[in-house]
Amino acid sequence: MRIVKMVEEIQKKLQAEIDKFNQVQKDYNKALRTRQILDGQLNENIAVKKELDLLKSEDEVYKLIGPCLIKQYLDEAKQNVSKRMDYISSELSRTEELIATLDKKQDAHRETLEKLQQMFQQAQVKASLAGTKA
Repeated sequence: MRIVKMVEEIQKKLQAEIDKFNQVQKDYNKALRTRQILDGQLNENIAVKKELDLLKSEDEVYKLIGPCLIKQYLDEAKQNVSKRMDYISSELSRTEELIATLDKKQDAHRETLEKLQQMFQQAQVKASLAGTKA
């Protein structure tokens, strides 16, 4: 009877660890999607910056705001794009750190799951041996 209780406890721990691991995997996948979006935004802004760098100071620049084109100074446009790129780069760095942290958490959960699975299998074997002796 004691062995059966031990098997049940290990099974509960195993299920709890699986749930934690699944949550970390969801967070990891969400962080990967965020990184993809930020990469796209950064590449788009790099292309805009290259285009702005081709212009002369007397050239006109317009910014699309809703359905309207608003005239903007070239220096202001360059500054806005530069600030946007800085912000996106910092968000990208933060996301990369998060991904690395979640990767380590996944590894730790995998190790714990392996140990619990081994314990569970051993307990099941003991339980079946105890059942055949009785």
